[in-house]
Amino acid sequence: MTTGPTPPEPTGPTHTGRTATDGTPVPATRAPATAQADAPAAPDPAAAPPPPSTPPSPFTGARTLATATRVLRQLRHDPRSIALMILVPCVMLFLLRYVFDANPRTFDSIGASLLGIFPLITMFLVTSIATLRERTSGTLERLLAMPLGKADLIGGYALAFGLIAVVQSALATALATWVLGLEVIGSPWLLLLVALLDALLGTALGLFVSAFASSEFQAVQFMPAVIFPQLLLCGLFTPRSAMHPVLEAVSDALPMSYAVDGMNEVLRHADVTGAFVRDALVVAGCAVLVLALGAATLRRRTA
Repeated sequence: MTTGPTPPEPTGPTHTGRTATDGTPVPATRAPATAQADAPAAPDPAAAPPPPSTPPSPFTGARTLATATRVLRQLRHDPRSIALMILVPCVMLFLLRYVFDANPRTFDSIGASLLGIFPLITMFLVTSIATLRERTSGTLERLLAMPLGKADLIGGYALAFGLIAVVQSALATALATWVLGLEVIGSPWLLLLVALLDALLGTALGLFVSAFASSEFQAVQFMPAVIFPQLLLCGLFTPRSAMHPVLEAVSDALPMSYAVDGMNEVLRHADVTGAFVRDALVVAGCAVLVLALGAATLRRRTA
């Protein structure tokens, strides 16, 4: 059966079936299309924003210890870094002793100072490179995305490298005093204390400068800017009192100067002096201050 074409739909107004009082059909009223499009959609419960997360506490001992354990576990698989941190200061002291083999008094006069300088330099170098490696590999970004406070992160790194600094300082002090014959009037334990504070200061400086480097090469470039001026002005080569007044004033603001002064106090005095206590407190205070600055500058580099 053949059907005809479908009649077109009426385009005029649709009647409601009602009539006005005069018998005229009343057309139905349609809402404009724009009004329908502008009508607000019903809220989607699935698209609601998540509740704000609770900010992490600024410092927690358990998180700090967990961070330190992770760093030590990673360092265990990096024997080159361990050798650089622990063995290099001992090797440098050994070479220095026999460089002045014909004049042992020279080794006695500068050996104590270098006993504090070598750990500072090596810990600065290794810590800055190791922390920057964590940044470039994305590990630090993932840690910062977790509910982990900045103080926990910096404290964990400082604790891990600080434990290595204890081993390093103990080995270097034992080698210098009991094997190489470094003669000091004070207690060797005071030498160990200053060497440990210097190593912790180097760790803090390395953590701090790693925030401003984008590659390991740039981290190494910070050494001439941060370490070498202190090495020249710390009083190792000439007494600070014999320097130009401007340079002497600059050296008074550098922590390595107090590290060398503390070592010289142990070298010349049998008892603990007020100057030694002042020097040790200045080095320790600088380490804490630099760690705080490192925590303040620690931020994620990706959104």
